[in-house]
Amino acid sequence: METEAIFQSLPTLPLFFLMFFITYLIAYFIVFRNWSPKIRPEASSCFISLAHGTPAVFLATRAILADPNHGFAASNTEFQNSVLDYSIAYFLMDLVHYLVFIPSDVLFIGHHLATLFVFVTCRYVVSYGAFAILFLLILAEVTSACQNAWTLANARKGDVEFAAKLYDFLSPPFYTLYSIVRGCAGPYFVYEMLVFYMSGVADNVIPRWVWISWICVVLTAIAVSILWVSNLWIELYRQSTIKLEKKKIR
Repeated sequence: METEAIFQSLPTLPLFFLMFFITYLIAYFIVFRNWSPKIRPEASSCFISLAHGTPAVFLATRAILADPNHGFAASNTEFQNSVLDYSIAYFLMDLVHYLVFIPSDVLFIGHHLATLFVFVTCRYVVSYGAFAILFLLILAEVTSACQNAWTLANARKGDVEFAAKLYDFLSPPFYTLYSIVRGCAGPYFVYEMLVFYMSGVADNVIPRWVWISWICVVLTAIAVSILWVSNLWIELYRQSTIKLEKKKIR
């Protein structure tokens, strides 16, 4: 209850945005100050992603379990709205990062805009359906810690031996977990959402254009995620084959 009370008593969206902005500056100017200027922005983005991902999983889980009436058509609780603000603030800050440092990355910018659309419509337009959106948030961020550690290791594997070893160590379990979550759990949950919303039960609180747009955004994100991790599996297999051939030659 203390966590909920703190969240509900604060102007959460601007406060959280300021928090992520300061965290980004700390990462850029202090934590990664000795890293190459080419990878410092990406590393700083990973840093705020770490600050968002795992806490978001716990907060979203708490917000869902704390609501006895949770369901696809349930009204948002104040705590759920605060958790949505937490994620909105993160995606806004990371969007600023991409617009400033990597404006050509249309895929990630589009991803962030689409994600913000889902969170903002749930939080500020209809004020219903937070259960579904927060559950999807849990599925999306449960791999965050491993993914960001893997990304940071990937960025330095060329010049730091430990990073290369960490990258090789994390790749198989990360790919496996990511594949299960994005390839199995995610699609199943979206199917349950679709069946419920198509029944028309929620039409009086969540307009059809809203839930249809949610489904389209999530399905697109899942499809891109599956394509991305499939390419990673292919590359891992290719690298493993090359290493095996080198051992045979020796």
